[in-house]
Amino acid sequence: MILAAGRGERMRPLTDHTPKPLLPVVGRPLIEYHIENLVKAGFRRLVINHAHLGEQIEAALGNGERWGVEIAYSPEPPGALETGGGIFRALPLLGDGPFLVVNGDVWSDYDLFRAACPVQSDAHLIMVDNPEHHPKGDFCLAESGLLSQEGEGRLTYSGIGIFRPGLFAGCQPGVFALAPLLIAAMAQGRVSGEHHQGRWVDVGTPQRLQALEDLLRPA
Repeated sequence: MILAAGRGERMRPLTDHTPKPLLPVVGRPLIEYHIENLVKAGFRRLVINHAHLGEQIEAALGNGERWGVEIAYSPEPPGALETGGGIFRALPLLGDGPFLVVNGDVWSDYDLFRAACPVQSDAHLIMVDNPEHHPKGDFCLAESGLLSQEGEGRLTYSGIGIFRPGLFAGCQPGVFALAPLLIAAMAQGRVSGEHHQGRWVDVGTPQRLQALEDLLRPA
């Protein structure tokens, strides 16, 4: 699943008339990099949620035929449903097993072919070093491979994770965040993680969009 429903407030005015996933990077929409990386990793069925200017996303990507994948869409109401609510709404499209979720506004060289969720985990999160704009990080990764809310060595959630539908057991349709579900599962030792030390960009502002442009532009 590619999360593409955000309004992109920090990207304005770029996102006033263009949804953030379609903003160009080296002449191509950002979301196409995700699709191509997923195809390389062997994924053949993708789910994309959208809200703000979502019809543009569907028009640009179509059914996925040009990449050899099947794309299903999960439209959300104006204002979107936040990450937790958006994933929960899309569960009927995602099947009964573990599924990969990628934030549409990040870029990374993490090898998605390696993505897997241990059998004892409800979620497995790819963590990265804390960027300048998020110095305190999100969660702590223990030597055991488990994540917790408290402790030393905090890292930042990259926006790439593998989830089991059971993480959302008991949830109700509507707007809700993902973090409280993860924190509750962490308390039960059911969220694992790994530290990706490669390249990663949170494409959340025009400045960071330009940074990704500079990174990917051919020399």
